[in-house]
Amino acid sequence: MENSSLKEHLYSLEERLLQPDVRKSVEELEILLADDFIEFGSSGRVFNKQQVIERLPNESTIQMTLMDFEVKLLAPDVALTTYRVLKHKDMKYSLRSSIWKLKEGKWQMVFHQGTPTVAP
Repeated sequence: MENSSLKEHLYSLEERLLQPDVRKSVEELEILLADDFIEFGSSGRVFNKQQVIERLPNESTIQMTLMDFEVKLLAPDVALTTYRVLKHKDMKYSLRSSIWKLKEGKWQMVFHQGTPTVAP
């Protein structure tokens, strides 16, 4: 996959994970998150795939905007995404990073971290 199309593809996957209907769908989360997924949450807690799947569908709906999206290819089948998110409800910003791995023809998130920050 060409770098520009890879960036577009991973952007679309990251954006899907911000959508309320995807966040509430166990089936979608099962597809997008790798079995060995780990998240370092902005709360300082660490979550595995099962904990995220149990938590996200029960969270209240929050509109979020993704911006400043970048991709760095770490290996032919591993990519790092970095970006900023604005949560509209409380106007809070966070810096986000994810590691995606190509498994059986599909990109899956294996790691994610969110860090609270001030407005850009």
